[in-house]
Amino acid sequence: MGTPDFAVQSLDAILKEKMNVVGVVTAPDRPAGRGRKINESAVKTYASKHGLNILQPTNLKSEEFLEELKSLDIDVSVVVAFRMLPESVWKLPKYGTFNLHASLLPQYRGAAPINWAVINGEKKTGVTTFFIDEKIDTGNIILQKETKIHPEETVGELHDRLQEIGAGLVVKTLQQIAKNKLETQQQKETGELLPAPKLNPENTKIDWNDTVDHIYNHIRGLNPYPGAWCYLENSTDELRVKIFGVGKMYQEHHSPAGSVNVNAQQIKVAAKNGYVIVKEIQLPGKRKMDSKSLLNGFNFASDAKMR
Repeated sequence: MGTPDFAVQSLDAILKEKMNVVGVVTAPDRPAGRGRKINESAVKTYASKHGLNILQPTNLKSEEFLEELKSLDIDVSVVVAFRMLPESVWKLPKYGTFNLHASLLPQYRGAAPINWAVINGEKKTGVTTFFIDEKIDTGNIILQKETKIHPEETVGELHDRLQEIGAGLVVKTLQQIAKNKLETQQQKETGELLPAPKLNPENTKIDWNDTVDHIYNHIRGLNPYPGAWCYLENSTDELRVKIFGVGKMYQEHHSPAGSVNVNAQQIKVAAKNGYVIVKEIQLPGKRKMDSKSLLNGFNFASDAKMR
């Protein structure tokens, strides 16, 4: 059960191990983009190419969907980046339903664990398989695998590494279930638990009053998706811009937070203890571009400011 690219690698790994996939459950096709062209999930595209049995329920609690699942005589369900399941669905398989979560649980329970680990400047993260229960991301842990987060790594780069590590962990979990060699453990909720809430316009906005490190981590934790954003006040214009590639410079200064300094083909924005160097930016209605390309056709006013 899964929808985005992150789930495809796990499905691919399962097939390569010659395991019998009796069904693939994914999101219904939806119109997307300006032309409202019907868009299918990454998991459906992959499953179609491999001739797998595809189920796309609009209602996970419907009797029709439950009957379809029962007819498949499922041993175990694997959930990777899918929706919250009703109890009638996750309790159905003989050996239960497990989920692959992209964090070291119990830390970063929620919808965006990879983003928040980078945003918060974590030095390590990982993946966890656990049996689903009544709450979100709280079930007994089956296996975990840890990895370092590199200081300059973007969330996109970390996502790609974790989907590969996670696919291996899914296969290992299935092999242990098949051999009846599972030793699960309860999640230990000690110390401060950091959440991973859904990303929205409020928590993706850049706070230029913050420190260089916090702003830098915030931007790379949203690069390439969904992108950190702010307003650019440029003369009489106010533009909603997204910032992707950045560098950092620690330096004492007396510039107001968010003020833009352009020199030698470099865009610097003042923060609490230095400057954030903007290397890649996207103006409204435009594609993202590097700072040199932007400066070839865009003039910053002397009092330009990001806020």
